[in-house]
Amino acid sequence: MTPPSQQRSADEIRAGIAERQQALAGSLTLLRGEVVAIADWRRYVNGNRPKVLAGAAVAGFVLGGGIAAIIGRRR
Repeated sequence: MTPPSQQRSADEIRAGIAERQQALAGSLTLLRGEVVAIADWRRYVNGNRPKVLAGAAVAGFVLGGGIAAIIGRRR
């Protein structure tokens, strides 16, 4: 950075802004790629298929048991 005692020309300021815009564009591109990877639930499911299937089975069992319990109370 330029010390505060020195004045920068308009061209130097524009060049600095352009550099920062380029750096920001690169950072946003990387961030977008990371967000897409994190939000890709299909890859997570495929990579953890046994755990997902076990969780779905447990959730179905609990949900089915809860519904059966509610219906059983009405009779």
